[in-house]
Amino acid sequence: MENLPETLYVDPTTGGSSSSIGVESAAVEHTRIEQCIDLLHQPSRREEALALLNKEFCKAYKLLSPPALGMKEATTVCNAVALLQSMASHPDTKMGIVRAKMPVFIYPFMNTTEQRLKHFDYLRLTSLGVIGTLVKVEDTNSPEIIHFLLETEVIPLCLRCIEVGGELAKTVAAFVVSKILLYEEGQRYCGTFPERFYAVAQVLINVVDQFTIKPPLQLLKHVLNCFLRLSEVSRLVG
Repeated sequence: MENLPETLYVDPTTGGSSSSIGVESAAVEHTRIEQCIDLLHQPSRREEALALLNKEFCKAYKLLSPPALGMKEATTVCNAVALLQSMASHPDTKMGIVRAKMPVFIYPFMNTTEQRLKHFDYLRLTSLGVIGTLVKVEDTNSPEIIHFLLETEVIPLCLRCIEVGGELAKTVAAFVVSKILLYEEGQRYCGTFPERFYAVAQVLINVVDQFTIKPPLQLLKHVLNCFLRLSEVSRLVG
């Protein structure tokens, strides 16, 4: 991950955040993102900031398939996604980006299948960080957030990340799925159709089958939590 900034979202299990990145310094060479930083500090102009971020996302879409996104472009879009994550973590802007459906604009980055180029996986991880930030803290807004994520089909995207992502991307994706399955709506989503239940379970089984003698503990923890929640589905929807 040389030349790429650290994600603002490091590990959902520890609540850790990166101390080695300042948003301003990471984006200093990108004028549009610098504008976003300034606008984020002005509540009346946050919609303008979202529009600027969206421009950065749209420029990257055409480079995803066939995979033509280079390191420089990946760094730029990762900075933009990291800013969105910063907004997702702040109580004054969190629900604003959900109600504006801004996370949908990073879904294409989670849907990539390129494994050879490492910066594609970093883009998956940074994008997952936004979703992980939204579900990490449980509060009165959580049911609305979970409904939004299910309505916009985030679970298939998380399953894709579990299938093709690196260890950390798999871990964050499994964390997101486990958090969604804590909610009745999440369990109903996975349990209403047998094909959907099987698809979720099969991806998790495949991850376990890939474990070596000493599996990654955090990934194993979240996968087991997913299995535990899935075991409750039959009682809920039956």
